[in-house]
Amino acid sequence: MNTIGIVAIKGKPEALIVARDLVYLLEQRGIQVFLEESIAKKMGRPESALPVSAFADQVELVCVLGGDGTLLGIARMLAGHSLPILGINLGTLGFLSEAEPDDLPLAVDNLLSGRYDIEERSMLEAKLVRDGEVLATFTAMNDIGIAKGAFCRIIQCGVFVDEHYVVTFNGDGLIVSSPTGSTAYSLAAGGPIVAPNVNMLLLTPVAPHSLTARPIVCSGDQLIRIEVDAKHKDMGLSIDGQLGYELEGGDQIFVKKSPYITPLVKWKTGNFFETIRRKLHGEWE
Repeated sequence: MNTIGIVAIKGKPEALIVARDLVYLLEQRGIQVFLEESIAKKMGRPESALPVSAFADQVELVCVLGGDGTLLGIARMLAGHSLPILGINLGTLGFLSEAEPDDLPLAVDNLLSGRYDIEERSMLEAKLVRDGEVLATFTAMNDIGIAKGAFCRIIQCGVFVDEHYVVTFNGDGLIVSSPTGSTAYSLAAGGPIVAPNVNMLLLTPVAPHSLTARPIVCSGDQLIRIEVDAKHKDMGLSIDGQLGYELEGGDQIFVKKSPYITPLVKWKTGNFFETIRRKLHGEWE
């Protein structure tokens, strides 16, 4: 490995400190480092600046300094390039991260010694259709969320799988998540934790107005269509909880597994359930 790109969360002073330490450790080992433009400017290294959109052509791996939200944003930007990502956790839980700031020397040694695995995480593709016209196409790593506004009445989400009617959820909304997203918004809404290597799509209702409404697991090879309706106009579509789009009654959202994957760097010594136990602070003990 000869080149590594670094992206850091904005507005967090700790990120600059960790970035400086990481650059020092990598360059000491002969690695050429490219920095996302804003962090390069803060570090006074304009010669190392590179936009994230150009990383795929210049670097072999990306280190993301931040929480899961930062990594999700970078994963969407790099979707389709299969560029490995190592998450270095500067957030709270950091389910997607594999390294901590205190372990930077070990992380660098693992990377340069090849003591890591690549875990391919599936992504989602969503199309928003209104009156027969495709308004937008989105790629997500965690989930596609449909939700009502803060003070509005319920919304209806009619669910079809491969054009077969399944159910209509009445409530605050619906989440379609990848296995990776099962530990995010879906988990908070009562959905199950799913191992990342399972080929599936998970539908989790949000505050459903029915005691019989339960999460639904679909094959990762199936197409999900959701028809939304409400007696108000305050509802929206969210992508990984970061991007939003206003919805109208009658809109259809088509969700399927994306052809893109996000390769995450994982140490050979760990495993998914060990990470879950650790990140949930002993709640499973």
